[in-house]
Amino acid sequence: MKMARYGEFWRICLVCLLCVPLLLVGPVAAQGQQGSTQKIYNNQQLDQMLAPVALYPDALLSQVLMACTYPSNVADAAAWSAAHPKAQGDDAVKQVANQPWDPSVQSLVAFPQVLAQMKQQPDWVQNVGDAFLAQPDDVMASVQRLRAQAQKAGNLKSTDQQKVVVQQAPASAPSTTVIQIEPANPQVVYVPTYNPTVVYGTWAYPSYPPTYWPPPPGYAYPVASGLAAGLAFGTGIAIANSLWGGFDWGHNDVNINVNRYNNINVNNRISGNGNVNWNHNPDYRRGTPYRDQASRQRYGQGVGGASQRQAFRGNDAAANANRERALQSFDRSTNNGSSMAARRSAGETGAALNRPAAGNRAGGAERGNIGGQARGGNIGGETRGNFAGNRSNAGPRNNAFSGVQSPGSARTQFDRGQASQRSMSSFHGAGAGAGRQVSRPAPSRGAGGFHRR
Repeated sequence: MKMARYGEFWRICLVCLLCVPLLLVGPVAAQGQQGSTQKIYNNQQLDQMLAPVALYPDALLSQVLMACTYPSNVADAAAWSAAHPKAQGDDAVKQVANQPWDPSVQSLVAFPQVLAQMKQQPDWVQNVGDAFLAQPDDVMASVQRLRAQAQKAGNLKSTDQQKVVVQQAPASAPSTTVIQIEPANPQVVYVPTYNPTVVYGTWAYPSYPPTYWPPPPGYAYPVASGLAAGLAFGTGIAIANSLWGGFDWGHNDVNINVNRYNNINVNNRISGNGNVNWNHNPDYRRGTPYRDQASRQRYGQGVGGASQRQAFRGNDAAANANRERALQSFDRSTNNGSSMAARRSAGETGAALNRPAAGNRAGGAERGNIGGQARGGNIGGETRGNFAGNRSNAGPRNNAFSGVQSPGSARTQFDRGQASQRSMSSFHGAGAGAGRQVSRPAPSRGAGGFHRR
């Protein structure tokens, strides 16, 4: 009876163990599904961030969104623009054609007032860029939502500076309309400035107030009349090819007009005809981390610009070749052309200078321990200045390296010194001091003596 109950107990335990994984599958799967669709910004935050630029012309806004994905590039371009206050339009873009920035960032130097405002908002730049990479559909929906509010408030309409076009809603989203903003004259672009708390009517999210970008210093805006009415426009900027971006609102894509792009970006052309989709290039990210896990996985764990950082650290082939040539030139100038070959045959590499073997270049002594003392302290039992003085008394500089190549020469110099001492003793007579003369090896800190162990 007891055995039967004991067996039943273990059967129940076994069933429970088998059921535990099944019970966990549901929550874990749900958690994984939720993580894959998790958003880093909600609609209120997106509207707050995009309020200062949502009423820009479509082409300019698309290039601002692209550029924000490269925060460090934007900072560099803003600094360049501030240093060249008279540069604008296509001419300014041509001047920065060789700068290591993404073309979308280069295009913004055509609009110095835009870069001046972005320079004052570095956090905004990175947040908008992160949002555009992680949630492009939500970003574009926010732009349309804000434009609809401005239009409802009576502050978004066609003027002499811009043309507002309301299109039929796409079949994929019949409940919405698409509001496009284009320059009234395709060759002249006006950048609007406005107070978001005015132009959008009553702001719907008091907990997320929008940022107000006042007109940047040095740019003329009819503030008294324009801002009171909603939008104000500065001086128009003549543009031929600097605006090559645009929106495909039906598919929530950012497009590039290939012809206009290639006309201005002669050093960085792209293939194709008509419009092509824009793709983020992590090489221009310069190591700025991505905010969300999906972007990190998609764009290489936030290590954009790794090749540039390797070159900065001296790991590029050109830098290595230059160092090799410099080393060869040094060996030739010291009449020591075989020293490099000797070091190479000894297996020395730039990464393996740890640095006893490398010290043989300086008379065979350890580089970190010249003459038995630490390099950071006394050199050869003396101060660094005394070492220099001894070296100056040692004759020509190339002799300092002769002991490395011909160890026997050090012995020859030692024997010569002993003979000189005996000669001087015979000349002066065998004095008391001379009778107690003790022979010592030549100091290793002398000219080229190698260090015995």
